[in-house]
Amino acid sequence: MRLRNVKNAVDIVEKSPYVIKEEKKYRGKFRELFKNDNPINIEIGMGKGDFVIGMALLYPNINFIGIEKYESVMVRAIQKLENMDIPNLRLIRMDASLIADVFDREIDTIYLNFSDPWPKVRHAKRRLTSPNFLENYENIFKGNPHIIQKTDNTGLFAYSLMSLSKNGYILENISLDLANTDIPNVCTEYEKKFMSMGVKINYCDAVKYEKK
Repeated sequence: MRLRNVKNAVDIVEKSPYVIKEEKKYRGKFRELFKNDNPINIEIGMGKGDFVIGMALLYPNINFIGIEKYESVMVRAIQKLENMDIPNLRLIRMDASLIADVFDREIDTIYLNFSDPWPKVRHAKRRLTSPNFLENYENIFKGNPHIIQKTDNTGLFAYSLMSLSKNGYILENISLDLANTDIPNVCTEYEKKFMSMGVKINYCDAVKYEKK
C-alpha cells in the first residue's frame, strides 16, 4: 500500500491541521482535543481516507480518527481535505502496534477496512485481528469492545471470525456479500475498485460484552 514519489509528503503531513502531533500526550484526553463528549471511533489503516472522511461527514456527532503508518499514503487523504472543514475528524500517523500507548479507554468502535491479510502463517501475529492485537485493543475501548471489519480476502475473514470468537466477541452481523445487504456502508477506495470488478466484500460486526 505504500505509494512512492509523493513530493514533500512528510512536510504536507506535518503541516496539516488534521494531523495530531505528539499523539501520546492526548492519551485519555482525546475528548479535550475534540472539545466535546461525543463517541470516538477509529479506523486503523485508513489508506487514502475515503472511508474515514465519508464517515465524519455522514455522522457529525461522532468523532473519527484515521490511523495510517505511511506518510506517502496519508498525504492522499490530506490532499482530499484541502478546503474542507470537518471538526470531528483527525488523523494520526503511527504503527497500529502502538495503539495502547496512544488511547486509554476512550474508543467506542474500531474499523478495520481491507487490512493487510499477511497470508503466510509465520506472519499471523501481524494480522489486525490476531489475539495479540485484540488484547491491545482491550485497553482502549470505553465500553464493550466493538470491531467492524470489511475485507475482500476470504482467508483473512475466516481467520478473523475464528479469532474474534475465541476471544469472546459475539458476531452480531456477518455478510459474505456486503453490496447486496441493507447494511449502511461508506466505501473505501479499495472497495470501490473491487466492487467495480464484481468482487464480493466480506463484512463482520463484532461486540465483546462485559460479563455481569
